[in-house]
This record gives sequence, C-alpha cells and structure tokens, in this order.
Amino acid sequence: MESLEQEIKELIITALALEDVTPTDIEPEAALFVEGLGLDSIDALELAMALEERYGVQIGDDPELNQRIFASVRNLADYVNEHRAH
Repeated sequence: MESLEQEIKELIITALALEDVTPTDIEPEAALFVEGLGLDSIDALELAMALEERYGVQIGDDPELNQRIFASVRNLADYVNEHRAH
C-alpha cells in the first residue's frame, strides 16, 4: 500500500505541475484541500482525470463521497486499491 501511496503522490505532483513539492513533502494522512497542499476544485478535477487514466477508477458526482476520497493521499490510495481495473 505504501508503494501505491508513493505513486499517487508522484501523480499529484505531475498532474498538477507542483514545482516546489516532492513526494516526501506530502504526508499520507495530511489534507489535500484548503489546508495541507491547498488544492482547489480545479485541481480535484485534474487529479480525478489523472487517476481515471492511470488506474481506470471512475470518480462519481457525489460531493460528500468525493470529499472523503480526496481527503488525503491515504484515502485516495484506499479508493484506487478497491476500485481500480485489474
């Protein structure tokens, strides 16, 4: 699971072009939005598309569910692990 978290950290940095951030800067349980990395809704959309492209997971339109999925790298990794196309 740690390797999946590492992959997702790298994907976040690449997909969102975060120039001054390294994977070690991103804590697995730290908030991705507002606090933590300070991402916004546009970043969420870009990240959702990158996750769908890389892992084949579909992110739905449920705002409450998406808030939980995108809460942290760990939550993203759990979601990808459960829903990715094998």
